[in-house]
Amino acid sequence: MSTHYQIIYCTCPDEETARQLAQGLVENHLAACVNIIPGLLSIYPWQGKIETDHEALLLIKSGRKCFPALENFIKTHHPYELPEIVAVPIEQGSKQYLDWVSKWVEASV
Repeated sequence: MSTHYQIIYCTCPDEETARQLAQGLVENHLAACVNIIPGLLSIYPWQGKIETDHEALLLIKSGRKCFPALENFIKTHHPYELPEIVAVPIEQGSKQYLDWVSKWVEASV
């Protein structure tokens, strides 16, 4: 049973930035819930060097229809030149929980 919901991953440079993005996404009905996971260690290539940074990870619960606006919101408010914005479909979930997500994010579409 595939659904029209997704989890979007987005890394942030610190917990304060993560909180601001999460707050804005929920206030604008682009996400029903955003979990912030602090203490992430990321290793990645950037501009010819291997970087190692401490980051916070956002787990953003939303609907597929919201993705274009959600992506635009993150790009507009994120301090990174190239923020991570990766969506993964939710294949199954509690009907009651997904209905709750729908009620919140459908207001933005």
